[in-house]
Amino acid sequence: MLSSMNEILNNLEINYDMIEHQPLYTVKDAQIIKKRIKGVGVKNLFLKDKNNFYLLLLRDNKKACFKELENKLNIKHLTMASVEELKDILNLEKGSVTPLGIINDINNRVKIIIDNDLKNKRVLVHPLVNTKTIALDFNDLIKFIMYFKHEYIILELENISC
Repeated sequence: MLSSMNEILNNLEINYDMIEHQPLYTVKDAQIIKKRIKGVGVKNLFLKDKNNFYLLLLRDNKKACFKELENKLNIKHLTMASVEELKDILNLEKGSVTPLGIINDINNRVKIIIDNDLKNKRVLVHPLVNTKTIALDFNDLIKFIMYFKHEYIILELENISC
């Protein structure tokens, strides 16, 4: 699947850098790779409410405030999706959540929520596995999302405790 990811990125004329590393499961684990590849770390959370699934992308130094998201999106009862739902919908394992996982969301069930702080940055994400990291420009990430016809919204998310 990774070779097809490379093909897709190349076909979309997306410029990216990729490194290999030990498996990374948390934002804290991922801090070590910032010495090896330039970009802003992205925290990816797979969420759900009663009817929908969401993939939240925010700067890795921010905390997700579910109440703030519920208010801004006019939804209720936002929670983390299960490991089984992650596997079923995005075909990803825990620790490998990435916006590039929409490649596996053939039914377009996932809406993507992006923190405005990531705009105009070079972002660091996994290419479907947590043993590699790629750096790509924010606009190229949007190009990828649009290519797979996924709905996305860019929100101004505060860095506050809830």
